[in-house]
Amino acid sequence: MSGLLEPSPPIMHVDMDAFFASVELLSRPELRGKPVIVGGRSPRSVVTSATYEARRYGVHSAMPVGAALRLCPNAIVVEPHMSRYREYSRQVMAIFREVTPLVEPLSIDEAFLDVSGARRLLGESDRIAADLRARVLAETGLTCSVGIAATKFMAKLASGRAKPDGMLVIRASETLDYLHPLPVRSLWGVGARTAEQLERLGLRTVGDIAEAPLDTVVRAVGQATGTKLHELALGHDDRQVETESTEKSVGHERTFDTDVSDLDELRREVLAQAGRVAARLRAAGVEGRTVALKLRFSDFTTITRSHTLSSPTDLGRRIFDEAWEVFSGIDLAGRAVRLIGVRMEQLAPAGQASAQLALFPGDDEPAEEWHDAEKTIDRVTARFGIDSVRPASLLRGPRSGETADRNGTRR
Repeated sequence: MSGLLEPSPPIMHVDMDAFFASVELLSRPELRGKPVIVGGRSPRSVVTSATYEARRYGVHSAMPVGAALRLCPNAIVVEPHMSRYREYSRQVMAIFREVTPLVEPLSIDEAFLDVSGARRLLGESDRIAADLRARVLAETGLTCSVGIAATKFMAKLASGRAKPDGMLVIRASETLDYLHPLPVRSLWGVGARTAEQLERLGLRTVGDIAEAPLDTVVRAVGQATGTKLHELALGHDDRQVETESTEKSVGHERTFDTDVSDLDELRREVLAQAGRVAARLRAAGVEGRTVALKLRFSDFTTITRSHTLSSPTDLGRRIFDEAWEVFSGIDLAGRAVRLIGVRMEQLAPAGQASAQLALFPGDDEPAEEWHDAEKTIDRVTARFGIDSVRPASLLRGPRSGETADRNGTRR
């Protein structure tokens, strides 16, 4: 079937262009056309977004702001405003859902859309995408790029090739011709190490992987990864657009301005993060069973340790107790901490277990009373801000005679 007669594929991947930076430019139009970096002012802040003018110098997300400024000395750094990004994300996702109910957000600034049904009313996919892009621009002032293909993988690949402010359609019959000349790093899940393992066997392009025996690919990167890459290289991706998704984890982390070895300061940070994670769990109506602690040291060595609870929780006090116990089992070996993070995993809808309402070992108050107290704090912070109510230990040092030991001694 010729490309002119072949129906347009139904899967779209819509990706906002330099989203955070673009939102900042809405209120700073004088910065348009200039290299702009969105990031904090501390020495260890990282780039959260950058305009395409800055990206031409090699600036990219997640790199240290200092390194970005060395690449692009004339860049203008602006502080991030997450509340603005969330509001614009809400507007954009609402536009998507007016086109089709089959929307799967991947992050704050991108989503998959299945327009199979919408095509009967709104026309072919490329027309729908063109109208969608025009509407997003008219209603928000932001641009987006759209990839259209028969599978989610190819649609995401197409949107990346369409950036910035473009659209690319890859019809089903064109999939392999487009895909096979690309380097192996174009496949999902192929980073530098995996690419090196594949290239050792002479597998340099996606076509090489498609033509190679499956056992050859598996020998290079393992059974699960090898099978997945082989399927993608053949153009196979049967994943559907999922309109309902459950967060796999909820976490919070902090990179310190200077490395920290003081246990009292680290303990207060774990306490603060446990409270924030718990509040996010309650806001989402979920509980978690596994508490994970992440540490990164001054030499950038990173470790993660976790502990699974007997029953799920959304209680900050319990999350802190478990996280600090995990911390206490780690041998710091005199190393200072650069980053620390607390995360809850194995999430499930709240209320599915009642064990949380039992007494904690060694506690004087039922967990139910602590839960009510933390929900009261949620209401106060929702009205007056996240820092309006905090544990006393976050406002002062240890009382006389107390130390921040690694046994989680209560204060």
